Amino acid sequence: MSGILKAKVFVVGDNIDTDQIIPAQYLNLVPTIPDEYARLGSYALCGLPEQYPRFVKEGMDKTEYGIIVGGKNFGCGSSREHAPICLGASGVKFVVANSFARIFFRNCISTGEVCPLESEKPLDAFFRTGDLAEISLENGFIRNTADGKCFKLKDPGAVRDVIEAGGIFNYARKNKMI
Repeated sequence: MSGILKAKVFVVGDNIDTDQIIPAQYLNLVPTIPDEYARLGSYALCGLPEQYPRFVKEGMDKTEYGIIVGGKNFGCGSSREHAPICLGASGVKFVVANSFARIFFRNCISTGEVCPLESEKPLDAFFRTGDLAEISLENGFIRNTADGKCFKLKDPGAVRDVIEAGGIFNYARKNKMI
């Protein structure tokens, strides 16, 4: 993922769990079936409390938000792979959070659906839902285009090659492991 991605931001708080990302009643959808993959996207973040605006508009499969800004412990809860898959199916490219639940982080890397990036400090005070942001994985920053404030992101380290390949299977193919 080289270059800069510009997208609208959707801001959530701490401890967003996988049941809020994709409630259990939608886990019967099979991501490898194209129609069901699209339907998964339509349910992304539908388990959030009512204080949040709707992430995917009624009747749509895709969201207008390409970046999620979260707080601490994003993706906590179960180990369901459907959580990063539904976010990717909805059109999300990045989740930037202060910290991630380890299994959610690994599922993001493995599936290649969405890129998880850790911020060095909480960003919810600096972004509002609907703001336009720029992210550069290569240069390790997120910038709010409204005020120009720029925030450093932690280097993904050893998983950078897997992220750039688009997931563990693409990485393995690229490196002739499979």
